[in-house]
Amino acid sequence: MENRHNNIEFTILMPCLNEEKTVAVCIGKALKWIEKSGVNGEVLVVDNGSTDNSVKKALSAGARVVRESRKGYGNALKKGIKEAYGKYTIMGDCDLSYDFEHLDGYAEKLREGYAFVNGNRFKGRIKKGAMPPLHKVGVPVLSILGRIRYGTEIGDFHCGLRGFDTKKARKLHLKSDGMEFATEIIGRFSASGERMCEIPTTLSPDGRNRPPHLRTIRDGIRHIILMLRPLK
Repeated sequence: MENRHNNIEFTILMPCLNEEKTVAVCIGKALKWIEKSGVNGEVLVVDNGSTDNSVKKALSAGARVVRESRKGYGNALKKGIKEAYGKYTIMGDCDLSYDFEHLDGYAEKLREGYAFVNGNRFKGRIKKGAMPPLHKVGVPVLSILGRIRYGTEIGDFHCGLRGFDTKKARKLHLKSDGMEFATEIIGRFSASGERMCEIPTTLSPDGRNRPPHLRTIRDGIRHIILMLRPLK
């Protein structure tokens, strides 16, 4: 797989579960960035069992689509990391929360040699209505715990827009199935000794017409349980 596609520099990875309203718009923005930047890239959508027209719309918009039958945010992203053709992967939710048309900062840091580039919404901008009040408290608290646990300077453990060296991510042997994947990948990159950094990122209100997949209390507990366990 890698030998046939080793000329692709960036994979824009989008996990997808019933995002028919927004997925095509996000793909279009990512393709505009690829064209505008002159990079050799692809958009990869990992469908996690959508029952709407997400897959059809993703294919029509120009993405490559693979399927992951095991439900969960982490499972979808692990599949995407395995299937990505790009030297670097930039991942983000396809619900309009993040602007895939402006990825230059991520690309620049990855090319500089950083193995992991995390977005920080608190150093960037959180638009009105984009983050629930409980998350404005909970995310910083969980991030403080994560910094203590993993000895990292990453300040926003739950930003959904982040980039990484694809091969190095594969070597981490990521295990998390659900939302706690966001914490695990930071912990494992930190333990690996690879270079990591953050860049300011804007969070916008999502454009979905369905309830969020995130369950604040349940998923917050899963993040804490992960941090209490040793990384194996």
